[in-house]
Amino acid sequence: MFSRPSLIARGAAAFALAATVGVATPALSGGKDKAFFEKVSGQWTGPGEIVAGKYKGTKFTCDLAGEPATGNDAGIKLDGFCRVGVFKQPMSALITQKGNSYTGKFLDGADGKGLDIVSGNVAKDKVVVGINRKKLNGAMIARLQNDKTMNITISVKVENTMVPVIGVSLNRQVDDIAVGSIK
Repeated sequence: MFSRPSLIARGAAAFALAATVGVATPALSGGKDKAFFEKVSGQWTGPGEIVAGKYKGTKFTCDLAGEPATGNDAGIKLDGFCRVGVFKQPMSALITQKGNSYTGKFLDGADGKGLDIVSGNVAKDKVVVGINRKKLNGAMIARLQNDKTMNITISVKVENTMVPVIGVSLNRQVDDIAVGSIK
């Protein structure tokens, strides 16, 4: 079906996006959503693992940078990579507000080798994004534990049950150099 690096890349891209992204629905929540996207922008790194399926137990790491959408609309753009052993997969994602909802894609979307973002919701410290690729439907949940830690779970729908398949824990990377300390 998918090669291990390809499967991990898709899952890691979804996690990565969740980690640096938020998705929401009603336009009335636009200010709250925009604030969330701004809060999760920046550099994030951390480990992940496939927790179910053929590649269960496979571990990977991601290094991602997110920046909020420009203008008045909520959204985010993500770039970076995830690594499994010697394999390094570029990661990218884009989520944009469209009317009262959000659209977007991981990698090149479901028409290519990625996933489409088909829905979403931003809560206080949590983002839930609907993801789709052909007959595969699922969700990505990203929860900010604090300003420096975000945990992400990707689940896929199997019959009527959502089954977690990937988990990631990302840490915000902060530049510790004080401006006044450079001579």
